[in-house]
Amino acid sequence: MIVQRLDQDDAGLLLKLNALFGAVFEEEDTYGGNPPSADYLSRVLGRDEVVALAAIDSGEIVGGLVAYELQKLEQERSEFYIYDLAVREDRRRMGVATALIDELRSIAAAANGWVVFVQADHGDDPAIALYTKLGRREDVLHFDIDVG
Repeated sequence: MIVQRLDQDDAGLLLKLNALFGAVFEEEDTYGGNPPSADYLSRVLGRDEVVALAAIDSGEIVGGLVAYELQKLEQERSEFYIYDLAVREDRRRMGVATALIDELRSIAAAANGWVVFVQADHGDDPAIALYTKLGRREDVLHFDIDVG
């Protein structure tokens, strides 16, 4: 298995990664109902602050991660937020998610990152166990604020 950072030439792989996210999260419509254009994906994937990683084995995506670098203003440093992380069901508990997070940690360190953070939903015990193994837990509240 290799972990590959997707770049502006990998729009097709990103669409496959979105399909994996949709299947794993049981949100096929969110991740595949209105797919972005290749031009849009190329522009976004070309941005340094967008990190899309795919775990690939035998030519198939078996896991993936999308994170965003948040440049801070109180100090010259960044935080990296893991927005999506998924592993195909038949490849879980084989180190795929840890390999993805470790690659993000390397990218974050090279970019003067201070911390990688992620949220997990109550009841998602496998995710909570993984993140507990890798980091410190903070109990916070999350709010979605509509823009319109």
